[in-house]
Amino acid sequence: MPNDKVLNEKAELVSLTVNRLRESTCTVVTDYRGLNVAQATELRKKLREAGIEFQVLKNSLTRRATALTELTELDAQLTGPTAIAFTTGDIVAPAKILTEFAKKNDALKVKGGIVEGKVVGYDQIKMLADLPSREGMLSMLLSVLQAPVRNFAYAVKAVAEKQEGGASA
Repeated sequence: MPNDKVLNEKAELVSLTVNRLRESTCTVVTDYRGLNVAQATELRKKLREAGIEFQVLKNSLTRRATALTELTELDAQLTGPTAIAFTTGDIVAPAKILTEFAKKNDALKVKGGIVEGKVVGYDQIKMLADLPSREGMLSMLLSVLQAPVRNFAYAVKAVAEKQEGGASA
């Protein structure tokens, strides 16, 4: 029978996982079976640079956390060796980094995850990964907002040039 210290550590880990699941804007569940140390280190470095927490968790403890957060639909993805990426920032970043890494490294398999409180499968994570990043979306929005002003400026310039051309003739 486990001692009190072990039980307290497990309870603390479940509590920490509950908090991460609640606070995370995007959580991606992966199967990391077959990644060597160099690959795992490279992946962790990329995720850390993007502000994403990546942790190997026991499925049984994660299931307890999903029960407490009412996200039991995620339990179907908690099979085999499981590592989970949590972020409170850009929801596209973990999906993009993990799916791109999985394309180059067959050992990593993206199973699914949680996006803004909703359990999703691999297909939705893949679609999320195909979206531009937050910065890319803001750049596109800025471009769209600038277009009418730019077109108006071109029209004013054309009218001014036409009037100058008519006045000099």
